[in-house]
Amino acid sequence: MTTAIEIRSEERLRGSGLRPTRQRVALADLIFAKGDRHLTVEELHEEAVAAGVPVSLATVYNTLHQFTEAGMIRVLAVESAKTYFDTNVSDHHHFFVEGHNEVLDIPVNSITIDNLPTPPEGMEIAHVDVVIRLRRKRD
Repeated sequence: MTTAIEIRSEERLRGSGLRPTRQRVALADLIFAKGDRHLTVEELHEEAVAAGVPVSLATVYNTLHQFTEAGMIRVLAVESAKTYFDTNVSDHHHFFVEGHNEVLDIPVNSITIDNLPTPPEGMEIAHVDVVIRLRRKRD
């Protein structure tokens, strides 16, 4: 039996130019069923295993990068050791809670960026990512 979430995932994949394979649909179901969020390859792999989706870590990695190239999600580079993927592809910025590996969205229009440099000849600014690093206050 096909669920409404699976139908939406299949439509989302087709609309992004990707063939809705069984594994892509299953991973898209997991990624988008919980709304906007930030996750790593390892976190999605753990969710897939827990949900009974037979998929390797390499497949999850490749699928997330295919979803990124198709514009379904975007990459967040907040640490050198981990890559986060964001299901919210709109222009927005992030807080990163150091020591907790937690990424939070900054409300839209909370930051104004002025005086950006002129890009080199033949280039244009595609996106500006602001990551504000947070840590818990010490007593």
